[in-house]
Amino acid sequence: MPRVDEFVRNWSPKDKRGIAERIKNMISPPPPLRYKLAMALYKLKVENNKLDYIIAKMKERDAALFEKVVQAHMEKDAAKASMYAQEVAELRKLTKALMTAKLALEKVALRLETIMTMGDVVVNLAPVVSVVKDLKRYLIGIVPEIGLELAEIGDLLESVVVEAGELGEWTTMPNVYSEEAKKILEEAAIIAEQRMKTEFPELPSGVPSAQQQKK
Repeated sequence: MPRVDEFVRNWSPKDKRGIAERIKNMISPPPPLRYKLAMALYKLKVENNKLDYIIAKMKERDAALFEKVVQAHMEKDAAKASMYAQEVAELRKLTKALMTAKLALEKVALRLETIMTMGDVVVNLAPVVSVVKDLKRYLIGIVPEIGLELAEIGDLLESVVVEAGELGEWTTMPNVYSEEAKKILEEAAIIAEQRMKTEFPELPSGVPSAQQQKK
């Protein structure tokens, strides 16, 4: 990943202003909204890469535990097979949560890229803030470091909303934006569920669950 200054510079538009406008902006510079958006996009990609790394490690752990389940099942050791199967179930539950967050972050990053490409900071930015803040609460108890970073990104994007003059529209239509944010998260959860089914093998049939083993 490029350095943050290079990343931001690549997203900055060519300076085609006249001399008079340049002097005016030097005296009273406009809010650096585009720079803030580029900074938020860069930070989102960094956190997304972290989630990628964590998910990859969890897949490795899942594969190792899965082999132990199969081995215990072949040895007719129901207690051990159930114990490992329970660990696999908990690990996959956590992996699905992280995968959902990663997919939602990808949608947020795509929305930011579209906003920056179109050059319209105001359009469709408020729902992005809602998603980021929801993901912060979602991840703070799972991966606190990423949750805290998302809190900063959310504050950064919220400042852009305020400076761009979208605050009034955002506060008068909170339900609209929260519904769109909810939709983005729900879509990410559905895709994560589908990927879990295709990327993780099913446990051997006949392996008892932890509750069945207690009974």
